[in-house]
Formats: sequence, C-alpha cells, structure tokens
Amino acid sequence: MEAVAGARERSAGPQGTVDSLSVSHPALGAMPPDMTAGFPAAAARLLADRDRVGARALEGALASMPGMRERYDDLGLRHLLRDTQIYVERLAKSVASGDATWTREWADWVSPVYRRRDVPMDDLIGLSEGLRGAAGAQLSPDERVPMDAAIDAAVKVFRFYRRISGDARTRNRILAALYKGA
Repeated sequence: MEAVAGARERSAGPQGTVDSLSVSHPALGAMPPDMTAGFPAAAARLLADRDRVGARALEGALASMPGMRERYDDLGLRHLLRDTQIYVERLAKSVASGDATWTREWADWVSPVYRRRDVPMDDLIGLSEGLRGAAGAQLSPDERVPMDAAIDAAVKVFRFYRRISGDARTRNRILAALYKGA
C-alpha cells in the first residue's frame, strides 16, 4: 500500500484503513462548530432580547437612511422586522462561536430573496449598521469584536450582490440616459 500525504495507516489487515489527520473521520468531514468558543453568555442575552434588538435595528436603519420609510408599506416593514429578528439569531450564533460564517451564509441565502422583493442591498447594509448599534449596546467591548466581524462579513456579501445588475437601487440619471441612448 502506498503512503498518502497527511495520512497514516491504522491497521495491518488486508483492507488497511487510512486515518486522515485533518478531519475527525473521513466520512464525517470537519468537526461541528464549537458554540462555546466565543461568548455564549452574550449570545444568550441577544437571543433573549431579539425582538427589541430587531426593532431598534430597524428603527436605526429607518432613521439613518432617507427615503427608506417611503419605499416600504406596512407589510414590507413587518417583513424587514421579521427578517431582522432572524438576523439577530444568526448574529448570536456568530458571537457564541466566534465565527462569522453564520451571518455570512445567512446574507448569501437571503440576498436573492430580497432581490425578488425589490429590496435594495443598500437598505440591507443600513439594516446591518442599525443592528450593529442596537446589538452593540448590549455587549461589552470584548464581546463586540466577533459581532463586528460577523456584521462586516454580512455587509461584504450584500455589497457583492449590490454589484449584480437588477439591484433595486436608484440609478444615476445621466448614465441611464446615456445607456438608453436618449
């Protein structure tokens, strides 16, 4: 049997099982995330207060972004509030594990949904910044570090999807006229 880089032979039987040093078991893949590696107590506080944190984040986004309130009716604002509460849950998982993957993946999953709803990615970036202020008020400076990294990862995804054509943001009138040929 030939030697495989990064592996060692476990038994001398005819089948000769191979043990990979980088994963727990070759069929299982990577280890599950450690939800105690970050700040689980801070995550529990965020989860316990997710309704209020989500409402404050939406209020902060509406206050900081002119015209956002006029773009949405009551149903649209309720959808944003509901999704903000889910965002808080994902943020709490990121704070508990110390890993920004939770919010980055969530942002990647919901971006096409928001595009179908004609929600500009700039509004989601504003909502993220509102969440940074609302959730950050409940966290200590050390606990804010993984929260900031998680929100930054989500904003990076929203900015990527903003570049794709079809985003519902306002266009430059001069460039639109040039492209139209008028």
